[in-house]
This record gives sequence, C-alpha cells and structure tokens, in this order.
Amino acid sequence: MKEVAFCGRRELPVELAVVIPTLNERANVAALVDRLEGALSGIRWEAVFVDDDSPDGTADLVRELGQQQGNIRCVQRLGRRGLSSACIEGILATSAPFIAVMDADMQHDEALLPKMLATIKERQLDVVIGTRYGASGSVGDLQRSRVLISGLASKLARLVIKAELTDPLSGFFLIARSAFGASMRDLSGQGFKILLDIFASSPRPLTFAELPFHFRRRVNGESKLDTLVAWEYVTLLLGKLAGPIIPVRFLLFAMIGGFGVLTHLATLWLAVYPWGIDFAAGQAIATMVAMTGNFLLNNLFTYRDRRLHGRALVTGLLSFYAVCGLGAAANVGIAAHLFDANHSWWLAGLGGAAIGAVWNYAMSSVFVWRSRTAAAAPRQAQAQITSEIRAPRVGTR
Repeated sequence: MKEVAFCGRRELPVELAVVIPTLNERANVAALVDRLEGALSGIRWEAVFVDDDSPDGTADLVRELGQQQGNIRCVQRLGRRGLSSACIEGILATSAPFIAVMDADMQHDEALLPKMLATIKERQLDVVIGTRYGASGSVGDLQRSRVLISGLASKLARLVIKAELTDPLSGFFLIARSAFGASMRDLSGQGFKILLDIFASSPRPLTFAELPFHFRRRVNGESKLDTLVAWEYVTLLLGKLAGPIIPVRFLLFAMIGGFGVLTHLATLWLAVYPWGIDFAAGQAIATMVAMTGNFLLNNLFTYRDRRLHGRALVTGLLSFYAVCGLGAAANVGIAAHLFDANHSWWLAGLGGAAIGAVWNYAMSSVFVWRSRTAAAAPRQAQAQITSEIRAPRVGTR
C-alpha cells in the first residue's frame, strides 16, 4: 500500500469518504462522528460535511472537530443550497476511491457502511444502496402519508431509469469514484434525490446491489422537507426526460407562461363584463396581473434556488415588467413580419409567441434571476481592487 507524505508524516491514503450534507445540524454532528468512528474502525476513512452556511454554527463545530482529528473536514457553501448539489461538491472535494452519502440526522444506519464497502469491492460493483424496502428493511415510524408519497415517487422514477431498484429515492448509498466520474457532468444537481440523478445520468447501466436497513427516527432538529420538495422532484424528472436540448428551467418558465395566458384572459373578462371597465384599461390591468403572477410563480418554482426576497423582490418585479414589455414588442414585430411573408395567421402567432417566450426566459435569467455566483463576482472584484488601492505600497516612495 502506498503511503502519502504530509507535513513530515507518512500516512496511508483514505479509502472511504463519507459525504454528509448539512443545514442546521449542529446538534447531531458530534454524535454522528462518534458513531462513524465506532462503525468504521479498521477502515481508512474521512467525513466531509458540506454545510449550506447554517445559521446554527454547524460549520464552526465541524471545523473544531477537524482540529481534533484530521479525518473530519468541512466544505462551507455560501449563497447556494440544495442536498444534491451539496453531495456533488462533497464527492468532488475528496480523493477517496469510494464515497458514501448519508444524512446528518442519523436516520441512516452507519453500521451498514463496512458491509457496503466490502460488497462493492468484492463484487466490483458501481453502487451499493441502502434500501428501506428490502426483505429486512423498514421505513421505521415514518408517517403513512410520507410512505405513500415515497411509493408514488418511486414509481415515477421508472420514467427515467431502467434499473430495478427497490428504493431509487434512497439517500444512503456508496458509490465507486469511476461510476460517479462517468456521470457527473450530466447531473442536474436539483432537489434531494442525488441517487436517481446519478442512475439517470450514467452513460451506461450501473451495476449495483441493495442492502436493507432500518430507517431510524430523527434524533435532533427538524426535517428539511417542505411542500416544494415534490416540485423539485418533478423538475428533476422533467430535466431527465427532456434531455440536454431543452433546459428544464425553460420548460417550467413556458408552463407558467401558459398559466399566465389563462390568468390574463380571466382577468380581462372580469374587468370588461362584470366590472364594466373600458377594454383598453381592462387589457392593461390583465397584462399587469398576468405579469405579476408569472413573476411570483417563477420566483417560487422556476428559480427557487435563486429566489428573490425583500427589496430584491421589488426590483426584480420591476425588471421583469421591463423584460416582458420588450418581449411583447418582439412578439408583435416578429408575428407581423411572418404574417406579411406567408399570410398564415396561426403560424405568425406561434412564431411571435415563441420568440417572445425565448426572449423573456433569456433576459429574465440574465437580469432578474442572476445566479448568485455571477452576481457576487463583480462585488468581489471591486472589493479586491479597493483593498489594493488602500493597501500601503511596499518598496515605493
């Protein structure tokens, strides 16, 4: 076995990395590390906690533990959240040939990890999955409604993967780096279901085994699942079904745009008939209502990972009005040109609507819901320039 020189010492390389995404899990971290130490005795391992800037100080505690033992690491993410994307970054942050993914709430059975590692090595598999639905597996005291929803979601997973998994939504699995590396550039990184994403993105069928485990009760803290997790799951499925040609955000943007058309027509009818408002004024009101509704729905669903709050919500709405106004002008202009060219009203109308939709989507992504990373870059550059200007010059008079 090769040894690695590190700060004057020679250490054996890590064989297994346990990637643990966290958000407000400070109360569970120390206990989980203790459990991992007991379960992984005799295995060269490290734990990579990927924390989404938890306000409860989870990252600080992980770093404190890392000062006491060198196999505990922290990746703290700023300005972005998401379990799947956290798992991806954690896997990329380690050099271990085998990587396990598990939650920090201790609902997953860490005692199964040695068996998972032995299985993937002995049988030369790509993935070993902890399943709640195996012969001796159990969902524990999970609420019946959650069990039913999980069952439905597992059936929907068949739309994008062909592997006969009993638990395609499991968040507890161990994967070989080679298998992850083959699919990582095609991963969507959306939502909570990273295992499903990996199987759907792999360029070849993955070899796998499933090991049953008992799903335990959460020890501390609260579940991160909310009412929009189902929507994130739907967007993951849509993204895999549509493929790389059509961005899933555009599909969602277009769906909400179609709902906006219905909103516009309903508002216009109410304004003109029951309320007796002049048509031109009613059209203006309906347009504003539809645009406002589209903005709020897109902010809630399409751009959930870039959601605007507070003052940014107001400025974003005004920007959305401007973008959609220009989009409407492009719609009319293109439609008129197509009608003059071929005199087909429906083709001209569809062409104008398509151009308007693409314009609104593209400009909204750039000016309304910019990625936080892109938005932060100019500020960071300006801060660096300012600090260099203010810093004392060395070696100059």
